[in-house]
Amino acid sequence: MTILAWTIIILLFIAAFAGLVYPIIPAVVCIFAGFIVYGLFFNFGDLPWWFWLIEILLTVLIFGADAISNWIGVKKFGGTNAGVWGSTIGLLIGPFVIPFAGILLGPFIGAVVAEWIVSRKDFLTSCKIGFGSLIGFLTSVVTKGIIQVIMIVIFVIAV
Repeated sequence: MTILAWTIIILLFIAAFAGLVYPIIPAVVCIFAGFIVYGLFFNFGDLPWWFWLIEILLTVLIFGADAISNWIGVKKFGGTNAGVWGSTIGLLIGPFVIPFAGILLGPFIGAVVAEWIVSRKDFLTSCKIGFGSLIGFLTSVVTKGIIQVIMIVIFVIAV
């Protein structure tokens, strides 16, 4: 039973990292599911209050990092809220429309189209803003990946 539990926990943690590049996979939920599986198979008492507090704070940080990175990436390159929304929509739709490359092209195309059509910016400026959204997305992936590693390390320390 121990091997089964740890296999499930590790698979959930791996799924969380897959969620970094496929936003349809709820990365933080997978990490917390790993914690819950541990508690169900072993003992929730092994995970002290400080563990849960730190993990919840890191979860809030992940959501904040995701939103802020995208917003800063678009705004830094002269984008508007339309570009932020276009980038976000492109991030969600891109991987389904263009497998593999859609994760990078989706936010870019979404921001470009939104700025070009909604904000009436010229195409070259819209492409620059799309590049900013791509930079914001990549920054977000790296930041969230680091935080997820920290969350898992804290779990290992607590156990």
